Amino acid sequence: MSELKKAIKDQHNFLLELQQTLETELHLISSRDAESLINLLKIKESLLESIQSQDNVISELYKKLSEQQKTEPELIALFDEAKDMVSQCQFRTQINQTAVEQGQLRLEHLRNLLLESRAKESMTYDKSGRTRGGSSGGGISA
Repeated sequence: MSELKKAIKDQHNFLLELQQTLETELHLISSRDAESLINLLKIKESLLESIQSQDNVISELYKKLSEQQKTEPELIALFDEAKDMVSQCQFRTQINQTAVEQGQLRLEHLRNLLLESRAKESMTYDKSGRTRGGSSGGGISA
C-alpha cells in the first residue's frame, strides 16, 4: 500500500512539473519564441511519457490491493488530488491551443493584408480609366 501511495505522490510531482511546463509554453507561444518552444515541446513529450509510465505502475499496484484497501480515505484523497491536477493540465492545454489558434489567425490576417498591399501597388489603369492589376511597364517593343 505504501508503494502505491509513493507512486501516486511521484505522479503528483510529474503533474506539477507538467503544469509549470504548460505555463512556460503559453509564455513562449505569446512571445513567439519558436526555438525555445520547440525545445520545451521535447521536454513536455518526455514528461508526458513519464506520466504515462507512472500511470502504468500505479495501475499495476492498484490491482494488487484488496477492496478494503481501495476504499481507504487517504488513498482516495491522493487519487482525487491527482485527478484535479490532470483537469488543471487539460485546462491549460486548452488555453495554449486557443493561443496558438489566435496566433495563426493573426498571421493569416497579416498575410492577407500584405497580399492586398502588393496587389494595390501593382495596380494600373487602362485607357478607359478602369483599374487593372499588373505591372505599369508594358515592356519594350521595336
